[in-house]
Amino acid sequence: MTQINVFRNATDTEPLESGAVLFRKGEPGDVMFAVAEGQIELSVDGHVVEDVGPGGILGELALIDASPRSATAIAVAPSRVVRVDQAHFRYLVQEHPTFALQVMRVLAERIRRANDAP
Repeated sequence: MTQINVFRNATDTEPLESGAVLFRKGEPGDVMFAVAEGQIELSVDGHVVEDVGPGGILGELALIDASPRSATAIAVAPSRVVRVDQAHFRYLVQEHPTFALQVMRVLAERIRRANDAP
């Protein structure tokens, strides 16, 4: 999985206890999250589709379109995440063009994995 290291030294992290829900499928979304530490499980209708660890992102679709969340995200270990809102996302895309490419790689990997699923 593509690692996005721009958040590696972030100091504005939010702690999560194991079992904490970041978001649920169907909820509106206006932020994405970068995992600084720990493990976040993404599931769709009770089926785990991905475990996102340090350097990973989740919820990025919320910043690309206005559709409801497509998965549920739950911390499966004590974790720290960075909250990225629309303004921060736009800043990162403008100031770090490789960030946009990395987000596209994550999206492409997830689409390919979904297409390969039985």
